[in-house]
Amino acid sequence: MKSTRSFVILLCPMLVLGFLYYSAGRLQLRSPVQKTQPDLDSLRSTGRVVASVYDNQGFLHKLDGKLPLELQYKYGNLSKGECKPGFTEAKMTSIYPKFLKPAPMFLDKNFKRLSKISSYQPPFGVKTQEKIIDNILDGTKVYSLGSELDSMSCMRCIIIGNGGILSNKSLGSKIDEYDVVVRLNEAPVSGFEKDVGSKTTMRITYPEGTIQKLERYEKNSLFVLSAFKPVDFKWLRQIVYRDKMRKMEGFWKSVARVIPREPEEIRILNPYFIQEAAFKFIGLPHNNGVMGRGNIPTLGTVAITMALHNCDEVAVAGFGYDMSTPRAPLHYYEKLMMSAIKESWTHNISKEKEFLQKLVKGGVIQDLTGGI
Repeated sequence: MKSTRSFVILLCPMLVLGFLYYSAGRLQLRSPVQKTQPDLDSLRSTGRVVASVYDNQGFLHKLDGKLPLELQYKYGNLSKGECKPGFTEAKMTSIYPKFLKPAPMFLDKNFKRLSKISSYQPPFGVKTQEKIIDNILDGTKVYSLGSELDSMSCMRCIIIGNGGILSNKSLGSKIDEYDVVVRLNEAPVSGFEKDVGSKTTMRITYPEGTIQKLERYEKNSLFVLSAFKPVDFKWLRQIVYRDKMRKMEGFWKSVARVIPREPEEIRILNPYFIQEAAFKFIGLPHNNGVMGRGNIPTLGTVAITMALHNCDEVAVAGFGYDMSTPRAPLHYYEKLMMSAIKESWTHNISKEKEFLQKLVKGGVIQDLTGGI
């Protein structure tokens, strides 16, 4: 009896140790990366997610650009250079599990149903501007890229930044191979075709960034407004209906009074892309949803965000400022030097670059000029 009691006393601690060892092994096997998104959101709320897996914005910390096994299987048999359907969404979701693709490129007559923008004023939404937007859309009548592009089963897009890094790269012919070529503000094409290409699908801009010399407009492209303030919609309404331009206040520089485009060639960019880029992707100050110091993404990043939702493959060129070379050209089309960059009141260039680097390192977008 005494020996049996001793054996039981000895066995109990061994059983406890064995159970703890087994439990620890099970916990190690269950990596946080394998958890579903609801699991991760729940764990984050209680502070139990391992900090080394995701950063504060929800992106994976370890980004190597390699395709997950399921994507290798899906795209591995495609011919080299063949468009990969759904590739951007798949890659983005693999490094940012919260990504949800549905987000229309342009506002249409159903824009009031878009709940994500209805509670924000410009630039992050449409609140207080619904009536004038309806009026503009009545005049433009068309709200898509056009029948040819809309019918494509796989669409490759490239966003052309205005950086001096584009100079002498001879990327023009490669740029023109993309299905959708997006240009920004007043960056010219004529005279720079060798480096920047000649094709333009759309030019995204705002009143102060719009081309004012009519001869610099390329043919056959969409004019797309990215509105940053309420007065931008008033300006666009006058452009669409070709009203005599009244004295316009609220702009920080002169604005174009005529746009050589028919109303059917004018679009309004979905402001959700400004909101998502600022608050979700980059992590800029929310400021109660109002434009404030350092909480507005650059137009280039807004355009990239738009492409993530609407293109099967995304590339960029002409992005990135190298502040270590102050005498390098700031833009490809003028002699202004990099040293001319001043601290921006509205943008946070360093945080924005961190976001773009995640996209490049994660293989979500391809940077043709290597400036990011």
